Amino acid sequence: MARLTRSAARARPPAPVRAVHIGLGAFHRAHQAVHTMADSDWGIAAYTFRNTELPRVLTEQDGLYSLQVRGDGEPQAEIVDAISRAHPGSDIEQWLADLASPDVALLTLTITEAGYRASGDGTAIGRVLAGLRERHRAGGAPIALVPCDNLPGNGGVLREAIHTAAAGEELAFRSWIEDHVSFVDTVVDRITPATTEQDIATAARLTGLEDRAPVVTEPFSEWLLAGDFPLGRPAWENAGARFVDDLAAYEQRKLWFLNGAHTLLAYAGAALGCATVDEAVQHPVLASLAESWWDVASRHAALPAEDLADYRQRLLQRFSSRGIRHNLRQIAADGSQKIPARILPVLRAERAERRMPEAPVATLAGWLIHLRDRQVSDPRADELVPLARSADAPRRVLSTLDASLADDGELISAVEDYAERLRLSAG
Repeated sequence: MARLTRSAARARPPAPVRAVHIGLGAFHRAHQAVHTMADSDWGIAAYTFRNTELPRVLTEQDGLYSLQVRGDGEPQAEIVDAISRAHPGSDIEQWLADLASPDVALLTLTITEAGYRASGDGTAIGRVLAGLRERHRAGGAPIALVPCDNLPGNGGVLREAIHTAAAGEELAFRSWIEDHVSFVDTVVDRITPATTEQDIATAARLTGLEDRAPVVTEPFSEWLLAGDFPLGRPAWENAGARFVDDLAAYEQRKLWFLNGAHTLLAYAGAALGCATVDEAVQHPVLASLAESWWDVASRHAALPAEDLADYRQRLLQRFSSRGIRHNLRQIAADGSQKIPARILPVLRAERAERRMPEAPVATLAGWLIHLRDRQVSDPRADELVPLARSADAPRRVLSTLDASLADDGELISAVEDYAERLRLSAG
């Protein structure tokens, strides 16, 4: 079988690099790269600072990979050619050169929620700041920074992270950032589970080519953007992106309804023995919890009721699809960063009205069990795991999310009782 290359796939030559991306994971390749492919004048130089194998494989494949779109029928495959170059993070010289180039008009980021809270050498924010410093030195062409992670007001979060990291820099550089760097707010959505060996075999069957870097995703995709692009941008709207003036209500809808439900299922579902999202929504207890969560979130959401009802229906269809086996363990990573944005705003609003909603309590109880009994992937794991295994664990763990939660004795008792309920149900 022929290896996936441009000659084997009869793909067009690599587009000139006009965009840079940091965070070369499956989501970027299923989302921003696919949108960029709709404009043949724009190529991406993609970097990962976590993985050396993926850039090597993509380089051997001339930047190409297959995208499998899976619904309930036979999966469909296409070859994505938006990545003109792929680089490991060790290629610092090329990273700085790309960020300094006046031909590069934008930088997109998928660095996880936790990535915006860490700065300094070796962090994503530190590397972006180094690239901006080099761009300033090279003439100071403007650039748009486009974060694509699930954070409310992610453009503002990135702006604050860069400004904080640059606090000790020269005044001229800080002023240039203020005047010439645009921070774009986005809402992104496309479920992209981790790739398996079976997916690699399926890619070969569907394309007739050997692809060592396939991506699997669902038919649904959404990208909403608000902000300025001083040197232009790809025609992302040709692939369905929408440009709006205010993203706040859409951010809230996505974070609470999709991401919040995912977080609920990841923790309560795992506690009840489920492994994937589609398996979890077939479980009667978890299906009821998900609907309950959406009912509660609807009381505080900004969009009209009919919009929310339609969104809920589409989410249930997406979650139930057996074409996408979205692993709950993957979703459960970085809970300390996700829960404050996805769950706590609704919980606080409910507690302000003296209600004790079951679904947020179940989420926190499931997270407590996860921290105590399972392998934890979280930037605060060294702090959280010992607390979850200590006396007075619910109070001590929840206080790390929000100190005021530790003062809500009724909530602490409810979480503790629900954790015991989940343990008994699982046993």
